[in-house]
Amino acid sequence: MIAHLGVVVSRLFGRFMPDPFVIAVLLTAVTAALAVGLGDFPRGGGEGVGARCLALLDAWRGGDGLWRFLAFSMEMCLILITGHALAASGPVRVLLSRLASLARGTAGGAWMVCSGACLASLINWGLGLVVGAILAREVGLALRRRGVAAHYPLLVAAGFAGFMVWHGGLSGSAPLSMTSAAGAARVLPAQTLASLSARGHGDGLPLDQTVFAGFNLVATLGLVVIIPLAACVLAPRRREDVITIDEAAPGLTEGESTAGARAEAGAPTPAQRLDRGVAVAVALSLLLAAGVWRQIEARGVVGLGLGEINAAMMALGLLLHGSARAYLSAVDEAARGCGGIIVQFPLYGGILAMMSVSGLDRMIAQGLIEHASARTLPFIVFVLAGVLNMFIPSGGGQWAVQGPIALEAGERLGVDPGLMVMSVAYGDQLTNMLQPFWALPLLVITRIRARDIVGYTAMLMLVAGAWLTAVLLLA
Repeated sequence: MIAHLGVVVSRLFGRFMPDPFVIAVLLTAVTAALAVGLGDFPRGGGEGVGARCLALLDAWRGGDGLWRFLAFSMEMCLILITGHALAASGPVRVLLSRLASLARGTAGGAWMVCSGACLASLINWGLGLVVGAILAREVGLALRRRGVAAHYPLLVAAGFAGFMVWHGGLSGSAPLSMTSAAGAARVLPAQTLASLSARGHGDGLPLDQTVFAGFNLVATLGLVVIIPLAACVLAPRRREDVITIDEAAPGLTEGESTAGARAEAGAPTPAQRLDRGVAVAVALSLLLAAGVWRQIEARGVVGLGLGEINAAMMALGLLLHGSARAYLSAVDEAARGCGGIIVQFPLYGGILAMMSVSGLDRMIAQGLIEHASARTLPFIVFVLAGVLNMFIPSGGGQWAVQGPIALEAGERLGVDPGLMVMSVAYGDQLTNMLQPFWALPLLVITRIRARDIVGYTAMLMLVAGAWLTAVLLLA
């Protein structure tokens, strides 16, 4: 049944779901049409269709439109790159290979892969993606060496399931963007910032109100326990249902790595010695670590933002790679995954600007208020975030679009802003299991098709969704 579900869901996505960049373009057009037809332009640009179109165009093309998220999109790229590069370092690959050798079958292997992916995703979502992929591949290869017929699609699905916990961890783009007034201003419009300031949050929301809040610790740690157990239970019992690594990923061989510096023939030149030596890597990593430490001294751990997390990940990656050349080789490979972020975030900024100038954001917030109470609003926002994630698969881009609406609705109903931030975060991370956008690095490393894993990830999503629903309704 699960295998059939995977095939059906994969075919539906393949037939009807265009590329996320095309979806962003379509959302831009839909937002513009709704703004012209339904918008309320309180700032003097709404007399006639022509005037509305010009007001929307001016908002869309301006510094608070298309180019609003340039700094934020760079931070998102660095999260992916630094996490990927860290996972590709030699010490991490050796550690994962040794852990993989402990697996004895599909159920135990799935639990190990999923637990490792979840824990790594709490540190950095890019790290979690690559750790989950490498663990799944290494467990599959280790079991093959022992002659164990392990179900490889479930192992890979377990590796991707770690992406259901990332937004409640240390690289969550929504909570980290809110830790300072400057960070929040890069994403939220002026009226939302003014509302937060009026409620005593002018300096941002520290992490003890979001990531380290009691409700998020319960929600996230619960997921870290529940999801691996669910993956373990999904292991096929009958031999005829097992798809081995040779059947699912023909040609996958031992010793493949995700990155590595190319060897150069001949005696090294002085420049090459500098490139390959440890001095540059150690010096920069120590400097980055000192900067992070100064931030912790000034504001504590709860004041860390995206910049500090990226700096810490880069420092650790440089140390583990041991040279500038090796680190840059890993970065070059990781950068291939940044294309979608680079071209889509300007469109998200334009969508937010059109919603703001036309009043669509306020209208949607008012609709939420009319159909929700303080108790049910976080759950409703969570569900809407899950749906929106299917169209805007970037957590940062989704927070930019949905964050102002959620915060305004929460303010009017008296809901804590930290809970509203995490309600959006939970919905975003949950439906990643149906959205193949971020699975691409994992699929490349494991040499498997999305259709082979989506049935399992959908089942794990249902389990995680039930847990998050209970937490939000009781928070």
